[in-house]
This record gives sequence, C-alpha cells and structure tokens, in this order.
Amino acid sequence: MAGTHNRTIPAPRKWPRRLLGIVVPLLLLTGGGYAVLNLRDDDLREDDAQVTAARGPLTAFLTAWAGNNTTKAAGNTDTPDAAASLLTSVMTNLKPSRTTTAIDGEGRKNGEREVGFPFTVTMAVPGAGDITWRSQARVVDTSGTWKIKFTSPTIHPDLEPGQTLALKSGDHRAKVLDAKGDPLHAGSLVGTVDPVSGKGVSGLQSRYDDILSGGGGKPNRSLVIADRESGRAVKDLSEAPSAEGRPVRTTIDPRVQEAAADALTGVEVNAAIVAIDPRNGHILAAANRPGGFNRALEGRYPPGSVFKVVTAAALLGSGAKTEDPAPCPKFAHVDGQRFENQKQFDLPAGSTFADAFTQSCNTYFVDARSRLSDTDLRDTAQKFGIGGSWDVGTTTFDGSVPVTTSDNDKAAATIGQARLQASPLVMASVAATVKSGTFDQPVLVPSAVKNKHRAPAELDAEVTGRLRELMRATVTSGSAHALKDLPGRPHAKTGTAEFGSDDPPRTHAWMIGYQGDSDLAWAVLLEGGGSGGADAGPVAARFLRGLAR
Repeated sequence: MAGTHNRTIPAPRKWPRRLLGIVVPLLLLTGGGYAVLNLRDDDLREDDAQVTAARGPLTAFLTAWAGNNTTKAAGNTDTPDAAASLLTSVMTNLKPSRTTTAIDGEGRKNGEREVGFPFTVTMAVPGAGDITWRSQARVVDTSGTWKIKFTSPTIHPDLEPGQTLALKSGDHRAKVLDAKGDPLHAGSLVGTVDPVSGKGVSGLQSRYDDILSGGGGKPNRSLVIADRESGRAVKDLSEAPSAEGRPVRTTIDPRVQEAAADALTGVEVNAAIVAIDPRNGHILAAANRPGGFNRALEGRYPPGSVFKVVTAAALLGSGAKTEDPAPCPKFAHVDGQRFENQKQFDLPAGSTFADAFTQSCNTYFVDARSRLSDTDLRDTAQKFGIGGSWDVGTTTFDGSVPVTTSDNDKAAATIGQARLQASPLVMASVAATVKSGTFDQPVLVPSAVKNKHRAPAELDAEVTGRLRELMRATVTSGSAHALKDLPGRPHAKTGTAEFGSDDPPRTHAWMIGYQGDSDLAWAVLLEGGGSGGADAGPVAARFLRGLAR
C-alpha cells in the first residue's frame, strides 16, 4: 500500500529449554516510531528473586523486633552483637506496650548485591502515646547470604553511633514537699527519677509519678535521642509535653528528719529511725541508712522485747498489777525449749512486774504466758493497730501477730519472737498509742489517704496509764538508761530480737519511745546491731539531743 512502511519484527530468539520464558514486548520511542525490545521473564525473575531474597531477612528482623526479641532480630544483621545491644537499649528505654513494623512498598536494587527497603515502626509508649517513624534498611548479599547492613540509622534515621532512643519528661515535674512546703530530700523515702525517661522509679516519685509529672493518663513524655553513656538527651524528636505537674506534700518535719538522719551517721549496720506525732499519726521522719530500701516503713523484723509493751498491755488487761511478784530466773523451759535473759541475768527475789518490764526480763514474760489465751496477744496487738491494712499514702508493712498455735509458740510470742513481725513504723506507732491513749493510724501524704485504719477496740485507760509509768521507769531505772539525762521526759522500751540460724543467734537492736513533754514518738532499729540498750540506746540519745539543740 502506498505510503505505508512495512516493518518486520523478527521472531524471538529461541533460548535453551532451561531459559525458556514468556517474551515481554517493551515499546521504546525512537525518532521514527516505536521499537519493540524483547525481554525474557528470566531477566525479571532474576531481579525479583534478588528482591525477594533480600526481603526475607528484613521481614524476620522486623517481626522479631515487633515481638521484642532483640537477639533474634539482630541475628538477621551483619553485626548481631551491635544490633542486639542497640535494639535492647531502645526497647528498654521506651518500654512500648505494643510495637508494629511494616515494609513500605517494593525494594530498590542498589547494584547487583544490595537492595534497599523503606520501613515504618509504630510504638505505643506509656506516657508518650503512639510514636511513629520511617527508616531505611540496606540488605546485602555476602557470599550468597543476605543480611541487613546494620548501622545506628537503621533503627532511626537520626541516630548516630553511640546514641539511642529514649524518653524525656517535660520540664514541669513538680516536687515532693515536706510539711512546710519546701522540697523534701529524704533519700529512699522520696525515691528516684530515671534520668533518661524522667519517670519516677522508686519511693514517692514512683507512687505519685502521674501527679508529679502532670501525666494524669495523658502523654507527658517525648521521644529524644540520648547519648548511651551519659543518658543525656541530645536531640528532640517529638514535641515535649507541656502538662504541669502538681506537688505532693508530706507530713515530714525537716528538723526532725535532719535529726534522725544525723543520728544514723556513722552507724555501720543497716538502720532506721521513724518519728510520729502521737496527736494525729503524722510521720515526722523516716530515715534509712544506707538509702535504697525504705526499711523504716517497709521493713519486716521480729520486734523482740519492744513488743513487751503489747504483752504487758495484755497481762494488765487480764488482771495483772505492776506491783505483783515477778520471778525472773536466768532460764525458763517450755516443752524442751530453753529461753534465757540477755547475758543470762536474773533478778533478785521480791522483784515485781514493773521490775521485769523495766529490766526486760524474758523469763518472767515466758512464764506468764499461762495468763493469756491463744488469741490474747493478737487481740491486744489489734488495739495498737498492728496487723490492719494501713492507708498511709505510701507502701508500708503494718505488722503481723498471728494467733498462737502451741505453748512454745505462745512463749516465744510474749517476748516478740516466733512468727511476730513489725516495721520500725509499727513500733513507733505502738509508742505513739501509749502516749495518746488511742491508736491513730500513721499518715505520710494526707491528701492521698482515703480510708484510715481504725483499731477494732481501744486500750483500757488504766492499762494505758500503767504502760506510761512502766516506760518512764525503763528510762529512769531500767534498760533505757542511755536516755536518763536527756530533757523532755523520755519514755522508752528496749528490745533485742534474735534472728537467723547462727549459734548463738544474731540480734537486731531496738528502742522505741516517746517524749512526755512534747508530741513525738519514735523507733530506732539497728539490723544485726546487737543490744537494744547498749547499741540502739546511744543512737536514740543522739536523735533526741539533736532535736533539743
């Protein structure tokens, strides 16, 4: 036909059978029209195969990452140790409740042995909400094995070597305050804040983190890049929260707290001092040495002879009188078990109940157990609030005085051993109850207390009066003589509590008491500290002298 140019398209080349495939015509625009280029699907298959092979380790990497299996994820990289270290750091810092990952679109070849993939990471991070970012992974073929070429930007494009992802709180975290409204610096009581995340991790900082940080369930942290060695934030990746935190006010009296902390200076064993206002239960001091565990409020210890305040209340309630005869031999035997006084002392003939209490005679109280039922010690302890569920505004151990189950069990319980346990807070509260005449549950953060524990019954007024006389006599003529020359009319009870399986057993040293001329009750504990009178007594004396200055 005129004006028509015929173009012959050659037949496709016949390839060997092992290379046969569908011919794909590709029209290329040329100066005179279109040319047809025949491409074998074998060529496409080769490209697809490389991308597919490269996609495999990345898929495994992202799946393991989303499952917080950092070691498994890192195994798909060319430097598994470095990858696992950084991934673990990121997941530890962010602590996501959920992580999702996804490859975005097709891979892109970068030469014959490398394929690049974009991917997205989304994390639900407590305190920060949903955080999403995009990154790139380079997957390389080394000797027939595809691995992710791992660098810090693989995790996040803004990361550099030596850096990690972390969280930062806003600059509006409020303070824990003392009773006067000033910032409180009482170590293990206040607790600590994680320097990277800004989250309270112990003490009151942890318990009231939402209030102090301004969280209240809303995002109050932002994503940052941090130096892995120092933890210092070096770059903000999301907008910092603007929520204002609210301060938490405690009942701690800074003067009393300082005196308690100073009294523990130089003590070589773990120790604690608690002070309470008997009028309202307000905790005025809670000092621990060393810091860390808040043994002042949470510790669990056999109270030993300081529990004789409770035992004496039970005996007085059963009809005993302070002037009653009270034999105090070196030893008392109960069903083959020997009880003895500290250093095996005894009291002379004619000694009274009051003498046995002030000198802390174990054998008298053990032998007086027949006057008590199996529930009497438990019931009397409840009048002091022991064993209740206290709502203090922080974590506390509120004591345990079980019903006695045998004669030996009862004998040991009369002197604060067996299965009895108490914290220094509990024993300070015992002294406060004697001072006030009524149990008033200790309180540390009044605004947080919703349901103060009430004792199921009150102490008899006459019994309380006798206990006051006994505790004062313990100072003036008994085992608490370390306080004898101090002002303020101190009342006290010493305690030496056996623990452990050593022979002879080790002992905690206790002293509890209150000031007759001021509103202060207190407890001193020295873990494994020896004797109540000889070892806890001087510490209590330093505390009271510090307050008198």
